[in-house]
Amino acid sequence: MVEVELEDLPGVGPAIAEKLREAGLTTLEAIAVASPAELVATAEIGEATAAKIINAAREAADIGGFETGEKILDRRESIGKLTTGSKSLDVLLGGGLETCAMTEFYGEFGSGKTQIAHQLVVNVQLPEEQGGLNGSAIMIDTENTFRPERIKDMADGLGLDYREVLKNVHVARAYNSNHQILLVEKAKELADELRDTDKPVRLLIIDSATAHFRSEYVGRGTLSDRQQKINKHLHDALRFGDLNNAVVMITNQVQVRPDAFFGDPTRPIGGHIVGHTATFRIYLRKSKGEKRIARLVDSPSLPEAEAVFTVTKAGIRD
Repeated sequence: MVEVELEDLPGVGPAIAEKLREAGLTTLEAIAVASPAELVATAEIGEATAAKIINAAREAADIGGFETGEKILDRRESIGKLTTGSKSLDVLLGGGLETCAMTEFYGEFGSGKTQIAHQLVVNVQLPEEQGGLNGSAIMIDTENTFRPERIKDMADGLGLDYREVLKNVHVARAYNSNHQILLVEKAKELADELRDTDKPVRLLIIDSATAHFRSEYVGRGTLSDRQQKINKHLHDALRFGDLNNAVVMITNQVQVRPDAFFGDPTRPIGGHIVGHTATFRIYLRKSKGEKRIARLVDSPSLPEAEAVFTVTKAGIRD
């Protein structure tokens, strides 16, 4: 396959190529999945030129056309599965968390969302035969819940050197929603730097995806703006997963519906926007002691079901 540089695309000269690279659009795949509006704002070019560049990138990267279901099935053989540490939870997810997909865990405080996030940044570093992806992890921490001491416990539980594990966990604290959005762009740059190392980025975690948006956009008057920003933010994260064959895991808070007289009144934040963007949705709730119950609420290929797991000192277990 012939290597194609950005400058080889029609309409892209050295100056435009430099602007695209500065904006993080360093590969043909990144340009192929960008929108014309993004290129217009980034490279200061006309919309017609932007569309022409994107179409050329799609042809060169072989993205965006029709293809047979058989070809898609063959491509899905490269999809990786990341273990949670619990066999019953892995079975619920069809073998673990999928790469190139977004898995959302939502539930009330203490239901195990952040515990699963910590376990995944350890597990992703395991070799593939042990349920890992032999890669490193990026975590965007919005609620100051990342604890390296917890990583140490979980690494010890798997017989790993916790200092080596922590070297491959890249954590950024997001101080507000705009900073959170920016950190996904920074994650793309970090993934590009680590792509050719022995631990490429194979996991992106946003814990929690909605907390800042929930606190900053208050009242019905801000709802439309909030939902648009959440929508773009989550799609940027999903695109990160596609470009890096990485698992994207987000946690989400819940609210209680006061008008629900029957059944469980808790609902995840973010409404239909988050619901439609997440590939898999898992509802976590507390049970007795260390036990937690996970319910698969939405999946493109798996039936609704439940699994029981425990949160121990050594991590997520059956």
